[in-house]
Amino acid sequence: MTTPDPAQMITPPAMLGILGGGQLGRYFVMAARTMGYRTTVLEPDPDAPAGKVADVHLVAPYDDHAALAEMAATCAVITTEFENAPAGALRSIEGLVPIRPSPDALATCQDRLAEKAFLDDIGVNVAPYMPITTADHLQAAADFAFPAILKTARLGYDGKGQVLVASIAGLAMAWDELGRVPCVLEQRLFLNRELSMVVGRTVDGRTACFPLAQNQHVRGVLDTTSVPATVPKGAEADAAELCIYIAEQLNFVGVLGVEMFVHQHDVLVNELAPRPHNTGHFTLDACPTSQFEQQVRAICGLALGSTNLLMPGVAMVNLMGDLWANGEPQWQFALTEPSAHLHLYGKTEARPGRKMGHLTVTTGTAMGATSLARRLRKRVTG
Repeated sequence: MTTPDPAQMITPPAMLGILGGGQLGRYFVMAARTMGYRTTVLEPDPDAPAGKVADVHLVAPYDDHAALAEMAATCAVITTEFENAPAGALRSIEGLVPIRPSPDALATCQDRLAEKAFLDDIGVNVAPYMPITTADHLQAAADFAFPAILKTARLGYDGKGQVLVASIAGLAMAWDELGRVPCVLEQRLFLNRELSMVVGRTVDGRTACFPLAQNQHVRGVLDTTSVPATVPKGAEADAAELCIYIAEQLNFVGVLGVEMFVHQHDVLVNELAPRPHNTGHFTLDACPTSQFEQQVRAICGLALGSTNLLMPGVAMVNLMGDLWANGEPQWQFALTEPSAHLHLYGKTEARPGRKMGHLTVTTGTAMGATSLARRLRKRVTG
């Protein structure tokens, strides 16, 4: 195995910059500070969770020239916590400071059409799809296999920017509903499993994969992640090989989340997330190295940390703003369980559908952990 070059490492107390101030940025900042780094967050929301724990919070738009110039002058490396960081703006400072992942990698991952074309080009299976960007495409979709899902090519996440389309008759209306912006039409498949894996990769090509996770979504939003995934023997190694291949072909540096579907006997890649991933939150409590510490290690050229699972089973459930409908949840009913780990993100307003935190349970089996995590989540609402 290749070892890191000490001369190329970015070491504490260097300043690390990150675009985005949500919970993923917050955990990155906390991991970096624990390791002795200083941090700068660029985020327009003055109350953003990451800004509250960073050394410097630049309250400005992500493409603000002065803020980007300040980051370039003061940071040893810049990363991102969300895929929609403006690639063009980052290119303007690319020659001044390392940006990891690169603006080119971000540009591929932040556009579903570009992402699927990239995966197609490198021979990775995806669900059948076609672009919907002009009225002519509506006519061409007559031969497409329905039911399908129409998704905006950019900015959609957590079930937003998506419309189910039962037949060709509903396609034009669905496109109107999404504002007639560029979209991708994906065949809706019967899925055996929804899986994901997080891979870290350094600038010199060293890689490490976290355990394969099995996921369940509710109304398009992640609800539960359990590890280890229920897959045939050898499938996890195959998934790791696939994720590493994608990261290499993308020339990716940082932490990459890969969402996969199992359809019949095929593994299809759904989406790429050029950042830590919601389904990787279990690593905070169940692995020697969290995905956020791994992000720090990867972009700084350090040795990648161990990704082994420390206990037989772990599950994570998201805590959405809906749980606050009758006031602050009664966390004592979850925290009486010694295997439960509560994470709240420091967001000032609880809204339905907003991710406010997560609860992790570590126990003897993934099934047992999943069952207990769901019961504890239910219990805190009285």
